[in-house]
Parts: sequence; C-alpha cells; structure tokens
Amino acid sequence: VKRIMVKAGAALSLQMHHHRAEHWVVVNGTARVTRGEETTTLERNQSVYIPLGETHRLENPTEAELHLIEVQSGEEISEDDIVRFEDRYRR
Repeated sequence: VKRIMVKAGAALSLQMHHHRAEHWVVVNGTARVTRGEETTTLERNQSVYIPLGETHRLENPTEAELHLIEVQSGEEISEDDIVRFEDRYRR
C-alpha cells in the first residue's frame, strides 16, 4: 500500500506491470486516469482498478495537489516491475 501525491499539472509515466495489479482510491483532488485506450476523471472517494499488464497513467490536471492510495496485488510487488513507455522525467 502506498500514499501517492501528484503535484499540480504533473503526470506519472505511461507504464505497465508484468507481475502486479493496482487499485487507486482518490483521497483528495482530481485524477485523470488513462487505462488502456480509456481516459476518465476521478474525484475524492472514487477509485479505479488497473489489471495486471494494462497500460496506464495518472495525471493531475488541476492546480491543487492530488492525493491517492495505491493498493498493489500480485505475485511480485517491486518497483523493478515498471515498464515505462513515456516519461516526462526521462526515467
């Protein structure tokens, strides 16, 4: 379980995982979530499930911080399981 904060106007990399799924719950703020070909907006107390192997991205389209809880599940829970396709921060 992780608490994630995304600064105003920031975005995480477009990524996927081979060994884990994720469930995101918005604690405060507004999240723009890309999951596969679908993009949706979530507000406080809303959530989304990211299945194992699904391409996804988390963005904060507002001028306020975004806070969410990420619950990871799967056979391997590791930061080494991130496959990045696009990344503003060149990781």
